[in-house]
Order: sequence, then C-alpha cells, then structure tokens
Amino acid sequence: MASRSNRFFRALGYASAAGAVGAGGLYTIYRPREIPGSEAAAVPPPTYGEGGVFNPPNFPEIKSRAAQIADLKASAGAVTGALKDAGNKVAKAVTGSSGDVQADNQGSKGEEYDLLVIGAGATGTGIALDAATRGLKVAMVERDDFASGTSSKSTKLVHGGVRYLEKAVWELDYNQYKLVKEALRERRFFLDTAPHLSSWLPIMIPINKWWQAPYFWAGTKFYDFLAGSENIESSYFMTKSKALNAFPMLKKDNLVGALVYYAADGAHNDSRMNVSLGMTAALYGATVVNHIEVTSLTKDENGRLNGARVRDLVADANGSSDEFNIRAKGVINATGPFTDSIRKMDDQKVAEIVAPSSGVHVILPGYYAPKNMGMIDPHTSDGRVIFFLPWQGNTIAGTTDTPCDINQNPIAGEEEIDWILSEVKNYLQPEITVRRGDVLAAWSGIRPLVRDPNKAKSEGLVRNHLVTTSDSGLITCSGGKWTTYRQMAEETVDEAIKEFKLTTGPLPNPPRVSGSSRFNDAATLDGSCQTHQVRLVGAHGWSKTLFINLIQHYGIETEVAQHLAESYGDRAWQVAALCAPTEQRFPVRGTRISELYPFVDGEVRYAMRHEYAETAVDVIARRTRLAFLNAQAALEALPKVIDMMTEEYKWSKSRQDKEWKDAVQYLGSMGLPKGKLSLTRSDVESGKVGKYTDEEYNLYARHDKPQEPLETDSKFAHGENPTIEADSPVNK
Repeated sequence: MASRSNRFFRALGYASAAGAVGAGGLYTIYRPREIPGSEAAAVPPPTYGEGGVFNPPNFPEIKSRAAQIADLKASAGAVTGALKDAGNKVAKAVTGSSGDVQADNQGSKGEEYDLLVIGAGATGTGIALDAATRGLKVAMVERDDFASGTSSKSTKLVHGGVRYLEKAVWELDYNQYKLVKEALRERRFFLDTAPHLSSWLPIMIPINKWWQAPYFWAGTKFYDFLAGSENIESSYFMTKSKALNAFPMLKKDNLVGALVYYAADGAHNDSRMNVSLGMTAALYGATVVNHIEVTSLTKDENGRLNGARVRDLVADANGSSDEFNIRAKGVINATGPFTDSIRKMDDQKVAEIVAPSSGVHVILPGYYAPKNMGMIDPHTSDGRVIFFLPWQGNTIAGTTDTPCDINQNPIAGEEEIDWILSEVKNYLQPEITVRRGDVLAAWSGIRPLVRDPNKAKSEGLVRNHLVTTSDSGLITCSGGKWTTYRQMAEETVDEAIKEFKLTTGPLPNPPRVSGSSRFNDAATLDGSCQTHQVRLVGAHGWSKTLFINLIQHYGIETEVAQHLAESYGDRAWQVAALCAPTEQRFPVRGTRISELYPFVDGEVRYAMRHEYAETAVDVIARRTRLAFLNAQAALEALPKVIDMMTEEYKWSKSRQDKEWKDAVQYLGSMGLPKGKLSLTRSDVESGKVGKYTDEEYNLYARHDKPQEPLETDSKFAHGENPTIEADSPVNK
C-alpha cells in the first residue's frame, strides 16, 4: 500500500514539475511586455500660449567651433585675447540655469584637461560623454569628422550576435559567449537613451531542410534565454505560407518555413547616433572638435604623456595654418582602425594589435525587402553570414569579412559586391533579376579587430575589445563593435581614473539637455558611470506621434516630418524651423535637396549651426545619409549643399572647388561609377549624371533601356503617333 502511495505521489510530483515548467515557458513566451518607444515622451511637445502664440522649445546650444578651439589652446596657456573672448561665450543660456554651463562643468579656464580623447567614432564619443557626465574635464579631437570611419559604415544593426553564439557553443569559446552576453545587455540601452534612432526589428532565418528547424529553434531559444528580461519578444517558427506572406520575394523552392528572432535597432542610424553622442558630450561640458589632426604626442621630463600637438584642418582648407598644443593629464587612443598609428607616436617599436578586416555592404532599392522584417543567411556558400535588412527606405545587404590594408576611404571591390549580389540572388524568387545596376551605393568599412596570433582567418577573430595602457600612460581602447560602445567607454574611463588618479563628482551646473525644467537630466549624475540612462540630444521630447505635431505646425510633408522626427528626435523642431518657406500651398516649408529622399534644406543649416558640419561630405554622408543611400543622388544634390554652406561660411571660390573635388572623390568610395568621377559641377547641373555610355548602361542602370510602345498600345492611326520615331513599326 505504501509503495503504491509513493508511486502515486511520485507521478503527481513529476506531473506538477512538468506543468510548472510548461507554465513557466508559456509565461516567458506570452508574458506582457513593454514595447520600447511606445511610451509617451519624457517632455511633452510645445504648447500654444495666450492668443494662440506658439511657445517653441528652448533647447541649450553648444559652443561655437572657435570657442571650443580657444578652450583647447587655453589648456596649454596659449590663447589670444580674441580667442579668449570666443571661449567665454556660450551660444545660448540653458533653460533653468544661468551663466556658462559648459565652462562651469569643465573647471577653470586655462587648466589642463583631465583627459584628451583622440578619435570621435562611437568609442571616442562614448568615452567623452562618459567622462564628462562623471564631472571630468575632457577634450576630444578627430582628424576627420564624427563617424567618418568605421562607425558610419556598419550593418546598421545592433544585435547580440547569433553567429558568435553558434561559435561559442560549438567551439566552446568563452570569449565569444561573453561578447554575446555583453551585447544582449547593451542593446537595450540604445532604445532607452536614443529611442528616436532605434527600433526593434524581427530577423528571419529561412529554413530549407527539416533538420534545420530544431537546430535553429534551439539556437534562437538559447539567444532568448541569454537576453532574459531585456528581450522584447520571443523567437518563433513560421510556416512556409506565413514566411512567404511576410517576405514575398523569398524563393519558394525547398522552403520549409522560417524562424524569427528579434534584434534591437534594425533601423539603427549609426552616424546620427555618433553625432548625437558628440553633441550630448559637448552639452555636458566636453570640448569636442572635429577636423583637428594629432601630429604628435607630447611628454614631460619623466617620459609620461601630457598632451598632443595638433593642426586645424579647416584652417588649412581655408588657406591659413593653425597648430597648437593641448595639455591633459591623460591621453586616450580611440581611433579604431588607426589605433596602431597613434600607438607608434608613443612608441615606434610597439607591436601592432589591430587586424583590419573589410566589411562591404551594398544598398539596393527598397522593394528587395519588406519594410518591417530583415533576413539573415547564417551559412552562405563560403560559410560567411549575410544580412538583408530594410534601412531608410532602401535595402542594405552585407557583409563580407576580408583582411585588408588600412586607408581613410576604402573602396568596395567588385568581387565583394558580386559575391553579395550572388548570395542575395540565391534567396530570392528566380523571376526577380538581381542587377549590378540595382546597387545604389556600396562601401567598405574597416573593422578594427583585436589580433589573435593563433587565428589565421579574420572570421575567427573575436569582435571583443581590449583596453591597454602603455608605459608612458597612453590608454588604448581597441576592437569592439557598435553594440558594445558604451561598455567599452565605461571600462576605458574606469581605467583612466585609476591610471591618472582623477577625481569624479557631480556636475556643478548641469545642463537642461531636454530644454525643459520638467526633466532633470542630472538627477542621477553622482560621479559614477550613468551613461546607461543618460538620454542623448533629441531623446527627451520624442514620441511616435511627434511627426504629426511637426506637420500641423510647420506644414512639412509627411515623409519629411517622419524622417526628421526619427533622425533628430525633439530637435526636429529646430530643423523644421530652419527650413525656408517654399512659397507653395503645400508643403509650406522644406525644400528637398534630392527629389528621391526626404532630406531638406533645414538639415543642412542645422548641421552647420548645431552639429559642427564643416565640409560638404560631413553633410551628405554623416548628418544626412544621402551618400550611403544613393551615391548618384548625392552627387546631384552636391551643388545645393555647397551653395548653402558657402552662404553660411562665406567660402571662397577656391574652397568651393576643393569641396567639390573632395566630395566627388568621397562618393567614389561610396560606389559612384568611375565614369561619373570626372563630372564637373556644370555637368551635374546640366543633367549629365543620368547619362551613360552603352557599356555603363549595361553595368549601372537599374532598368532596361526605354522601349517603344507596342503596336496594340498606340491610340493613333499608322504613321500618326507623335510619341515615337517615324521609322517605328507602329508608324508603318
């Protein structure tokens, strides 16, 4: 009797345990979740006062470039009276505070900086923001522009790294596992700190063999498990019919179904994020200057680094010269692929640690992918991984992973482009012809992978980061990827505080980045790292309905309003206000710089006045994304951009010519056909961009040559159709 009772209770226990596990699984899958971006804005939109008077937002403004350079010079004690006056000015007082907010947060003028950061990519701007919000006096300089290198040439996808997880499991590689775990944690912070630049995107994995279903299902579920509470939605299986409904252009042959998992930031606008990091750091007191080249590092009598010698490249472009020293207690090297060149300024004999790898991406028309779903092929013909994602109205496909040399503007090779197109073709229905002419833009980004001497292929290199300190005190942060930029910055600043014995603390006069006294940005800034919750410029007043407010107040096009809200957040109010009236019934404001895309004149003015855009390439590539979306459209827009910048900056004729030459050369690295590189401004303005030789047409055109109407289409009697040639069969 007792044994029978024991068997009963044992069976009951097993059933209860199974039920609990099942219930837990169901709850995990179907539990209520908070969708990032669905909440109301932290700061409500502007209101109308008495008499219907509009009360525009009162945003704080960053210092002018001249004032920032004056501060750099003051750190070494070399500053003229005129520059000192410039350095004492702040463009605008911050709402809820008085005086020079940036100066107060940077300490006394003339003091050396706590930190000098070299490089203004994702890592450099992340370090500058982290240090500034901890109360440190920090300067950041960049030879080119924010995100001018690898940080603007990513896959536009912040993700945990499914392929790294697969390697971690099969190769028992703890570094790969650690990278995935770190990335899954960090990706959520993108949505919290810059929701206007981030969104969740489902990624489809097509399944062509039945055995792949349980394999990929297990992998994506493990991915969900590692994401934990930070995961927005659980992965799920799609039947063949549902997969084709979601991705209509997918090849039907041998398709079994698909697995879908969620990646953060499918609409990640990398360079806009990078610029926002830099501008937010500037508002918190950092001295942030682009187009400043470090020519050498300086050391004290003990051989310890104490700053750098720099040259202003904007002054060079204007025909003058300006070189000076910057003094700092510590120097941080965050130059991505160029890491070793700065390390060799410190020590010529140092061994190189960066293994550069070229990642090529191509931009295709938007009809190649659905608007709200991406695709990944985890096992291409040669074992690499390729993504296929909607981005900014077009489709991005990539990437390759090939060892390469380092140069400032690498060019995507035809072999890599052909490989991507071939892999794309393998997954699309056969009636969809994938043309070389469908490539609207193509670029190569150099990944600064950390070198592992035991690995031969760059695919085997971990995209993890490394923070090192030289004997002279140069801190170098190398490797990593966009997803983990914040964690990299935190570790680097922690190391700098320890190495240079720096003291952190609350900011004495914190800015109201939101432009409103209703939101206290500095509430959590206690001297520790708080960048996981520091909202970037534009984040406070953004909501999914902001674009409607912009349309109703400024009378701009719906597509333009949506673009401005998603690219600038609440700063879209300023951008829209800078759009010139069109003198039309509608739109009332906003003249497009390209008929094909929603980039408008106000963005060019905003880029110059509020985001340190100093060259035409800064505008067409990093403030707007036109060069990345369509190289030929960017070339056609170039005259308008140069004219607007000339009006603002009073450029000379020689400077305008230089801007044209530099911009066309840059567009060559973005996939502009070679035959277009010799076009002059007058050629472009006369419409020669769209004209091809027969050979060029076959290679670069997106469509067949226009055909004459069929005979059955003619509404005219034979010989009387005025729209076609006289010798056409329709007219005979």
